Amino acid sequence: MPAKPLVIALPKGRISQEVAPLLKRVGIVPEQAFFDDEARQLQFACEGGDVALIRVRSFDVATFVAFGAAHMGVCGSDVLAEFDYPDIYAPLDLDIGHCRLSLAQPEQMAPADDMARASHVRVATKYPNVTRQYFAEKGIQAECIKLSGAIELAPALGLAGRIVDLVSSGSTLRANGLVEAQTIMKVSSRLIVGRTAFKTRSLEVSGWIERFREAVHAG
Repeated sequence: MPAKPLVIALPKGRISQEVAPLLKRVGIVPEQAFFDDEARQLQFACEGGDVALIRVRSFDVATFVAFGAAHMGVCGSDVLAEFDYPDIYAPLDLDIGHCRLSLAQPEQMAPADDMARASHVRVATKYPNVTRQYFAEKGIQAECIKLSGAIELAPALGLAGRIVDLVSSGSTLRANGLVEAQTIMKVSSRLIVGRTAFKTRSLEVSGWIERFREAVHAG
C-alpha cells in the first residue's frame, strides 16, 4: 500500500510567491490552481503524488505542523517565537520573507521617552507572548491588546500607546503617524518539521530537508 503524500503547509500571501521558486528547484510541481491567486482551493496535489500542499494563514502554519495535520511547513521565525511549540523543529532558514518585528509609537512621542522609568505599558499587537517577554526583560509589565489587523490604528484611537508588529518598508507606519522605536527581532521564513513526522517518516523528511538546503544555497 503506497504511503500517503507528505503534506507541506505553506502560508498565503507574499511568502507563497517567494517560496514558489524554491519549490521548483526542489522538484515540487503543484497543480495549476496553486498559482491562481483567485482560487479558493486550499489543498493541492503535486506531480508524482508523493507530496501535497496546503495553503493556510501564516499564523496557522505552525499549528498545522505541531498537531500533525501537516508534516512540514514554511513558517516565519516570528510565528515560531510567538507560539514556541515544543513539537516543531526548524532545521533550515530559507532566506526568504525578510522583515522585522518592531515596537512602534506615535511620531510625537519623544524618541528619548524613557521606558525604563515605566512599570506598565499598554501595547496593541498580534504577538502578545513575544511582546510580554520583550518588556519583561526590561522590568516592565506589558498589557497586550491582541489584534489581528489594523494594528496601526490603535495609538490614534487611544486603544494603546504603542504597537508591536511586522515591518518591511515602514510605509504603513509612516502613513499612520508612527515611527519605529526598537527592533525586537529580525524575521525570515524557516522550513519546519513536526516531531512525529521526523520520527515516523525520517528518511523521507530528511531527504526533503536536504533538497531545500541545496535549493537555498543554489539560489
